[in-house]
Amino acid sequence: MSNSPSAKDSATTTATTPARPEDEKLPARLLLVYGLQHILTMYAGAVAPALVVGAAAGLANDPAAMGILVSGALLVAGIATLLQTVGHHRLGAQLPIVVGTSFVPVSAITALAAGQGGENLPIAFGASMAAGVFGLILTPFFGQLIRFFPPIVTGTIITVIGISLMPVAARWIMDGSTTTFNGEQVDAAPMANLGLAGLTLAVILIGSRLFPGIWGRLSILLGLLVGTLVSIPLGMADFSRVGEADIVFNPTSVFYFGAPQFQVTAIITMCIIMLVVLTEGASHIIAVGEITGTKIDAKRISAGLRADVSGSIIGPIFSATPTSSFAQNIGLLALTGIRSRYVVATGAAILLALGMFPVLGGVMAAIPTPVLGGAGLVLFGSVASSGVKTLAKVDFTNNLNLILVASSIGVAIIPLAYPTFYAFLPESVELIAHSGIIGAAIVSILLNICFNVIGRPASGTPADIDQADIGTAGPGEAKYTDQAGATYRSSDSDRPEADRTPGR
Repeated sequence: MSNSPSAKDSATTTATTPARPEDEKLPARLLLVYGLQHILTMYAGAVAPALVVGAAAGLANDPAAMGILVSGALLVAGIATLLQTVGHHRLGAQLPIVVGTSFVPVSAITALAAGQGGENLPIAFGASMAAGVFGLILTPFFGQLIRFFPPIVTGTIITVIGISLMPVAARWIMDGSTTTFNGEQVDAAPMANLGLAGLTLAVILIGSRLFPGIWGRLSILLGLLVGTLVSIPLGMADFSRVGEADIVFNPTSVFYFGAPQFQVTAIITMCIIMLVVLTEGASHIIAVGEITGTKIDAKRISAGLRADVSGSIIGPIFSATPTSSFAQNIGLLALTGIRSRYVVATGAAILLALGMFPVLGGVMAAIPTPVLGGAGLVLFGSVASSGVKTLAKVDFTNNLNLILVASSIGVAIIPLAYPTFYAFLPESVELIAHSGIIGAAIVSILLNICFNVIGRPASGTPADIDQADIGTAGPGEAKYTDQAGATYRSSDSDRPEADRTPGR
């Protein structure tokens, strides 16, 4: 897994030289090594949403059900990644992009799936499937919609998503424990739980600091391993029920929790979140194009977004939540310089192989929740920090962008601080209002339109597109030009041209 110059030279000298850099074909041994490196980079992030949703659905003590959720997440990630890397030119960007279960919709899905024995999972899966179809319909036209989702909006929403997930980590650490405070029973974390979560967090932090490159990213898996091993002699880990999970994936386990159910309010919630997933996916495709040095046009962005949302459509079949491209693997592309899409396709095959063994998910389900909580602080915090990183592209001087972010985050925090704040509203409205993510999305989009869109001059003349591209593009696809990509990468503020960083 070395990313040293010698490793790169070896890969280059033994590979073919294609017209497009992403079409480079490496020897089989290098495909396997570099593909495995991609999977190790994203594995913890790929299975974490399944663990969060499973716990919210009341399945934390059911290894068989948790095994289905984890293996389903891996199977769908493998399928969607194959579509993204080697798919048809209308389905898949044919770029080295890893697709996996996204953290973006996790908070909303946990709210929809909350219950016992997975009874409400069909509602969450139905909303996910409907949102996937909604996203698929939008992909040809997304070039026209993306102007409403500049970094000021996406950065705010992603930051709120990370913040809204923090209570999940706290609940994992408490693990249902209570204590008496001022004569009342309140939730609290016992010292043993705090110690186990703190140990897990410490291992992750030390590993991230001491281990270079890819190994630093594996510190989350190391933290989970060390925390679990320490919990065994303390009697806090129970692997006795792991055998209840299927060893090999059983085809009859599709729709394991029942057929999807379609509820209007749940679908509206997920469709709004799907807009964020599409925006994030478009920015990732643009970023990969810059890193690999290949041409990214309207057709390719639309094709890539179709692969992203494909997981949301087929995911419920395998009990998986919506998918999106993984940013950490984009960083790995820049780190290693290995740009071949066949490397990532090999990684997709590894994901499919892992997904064929639900017993691995049963093992993950047996990890003590305080250990997961310690790791969750980093995982969920990284989502929020990604949003902050996006907001760093925005100019906050002499404009109303600061007010936009402040108002959006304020609206998002209210239901987190006071879960009963909207209890007087009709039930159908309360479900939407209770989601801080939806509140932040609505406020940030509307304020961005009022502050930065209405009355502003056009950003410039769209760049030219080849006639061949226009002839084969779907409705609206030709609207997404290189100029539109540059507009998205830059802030929506009125920065002087000299202050803008090329390629952003």
